[in-house]
Amino acid sequence: MMLFALLLQVFTLVEWNCENLFDCEPDSVHDDTEWLPESYRHWTHYRYWQKVNNVGRTLIACGGRDEGWTLPDLVVLTEVENDSVMVDLTRKSLLRSARYEYLLTDSPDLRGIDVAVLYSPFAFRLLESRSIRIQPLKNMRPTRDILYVSGEVITGDTLHIFALHAPSRRDGERQTRPHRMAVAECLAAAVDSIRALSPSAKIVVAGDFNDYTSSPSLKFLAERGLTDVSAAFKGSGGVAGTYKYRGVWRSLDHILCSPSMESSLIGGQIADFPFLLTGDETYGGTKPKRNYIGPRWQNGYSDHLPLIARFRLSE
Repeated sequence: MMLFALLLQVFTLVEWNCENLFDCEPDSVHDDTEWLPESYRHWTHYRYWQKVNNVGRTLIACGGRDEGWTLPDLVVLTEVENDSVMVDLTRKSLLRSARYEYLLTDSPDLRGIDVAVLYSPFAFRLLESRSIRIQPLKNMRPTRDILYVSGEVITGDTLHIFALHAPSRRDGERQTRPHRMAVAECLAAAVDSIRALSPSAKIVVAGDFNDYTSSPSLKFLAERGLTDVSAAFKGSGGVAGTYKYRGVWRSLDHILCSPSMESSLIGGQIADFPFLLTGDETYGGTKPKRNYIGPRWQNGYSDHLPLIARFRLSE
């Protein structure tokens, strides 16, 4: 009974860019042609369901810890296509018994990828949610909305969650830096509006920032009182980042906390489970096991590893 009570006092949050969770159906609005059965990827229903269950398997594994195993209480997922994939993930996959509820943005991203939050209704009672649209700068492609969710946890405290997926560096880091700063500034304004009403609000920001802790966008948010608690996270197998680029592990994914939430953090890690990794033949060691290498299907997971943060809830 005491162990059960201790488990209830721990709130587990997972952040993961699950990379291209697309269904096999054509989208009349967005360009998803590479994720259709007739495309060069041959994205069939079989491969799709392998991917959905691989995502479910990963999230289940993220619930393990020394005190015992419980499912994560809240999950921030990036690179999910639409409501259909979220229904399949939460109602028909390996996760179906978890009874997760979910919220999803409907962003103007050209590829149609969105941001989702899954939550256990047994641990998080939804109070409010909304999408925050990012106004594009000149020469900036439409990007993903920020998803804001607030809810009550078992202690009666309100948690404010922001989930985001900032613009990529595909056209060059320096050229696209203002795009990520625009997201950071929009996020900071939303956080400030909460603090104006509740200065000690418990706030968590999680997602793929496409930037490092040392980047201007993360430094800007640190100056606004949000600490990158995930900067110190490591994998149990020694992995030092969520993403590997040219042989170097670094983190594009981050979990930021307000001071009141940072003080509740009891631990965190990068989920470097062996099944998420494969040998790195070019640079040595290991790397994330992606679903595709070029056009070759690998029945993998993602090019990112998940972040797991655990918070102690107290009366």
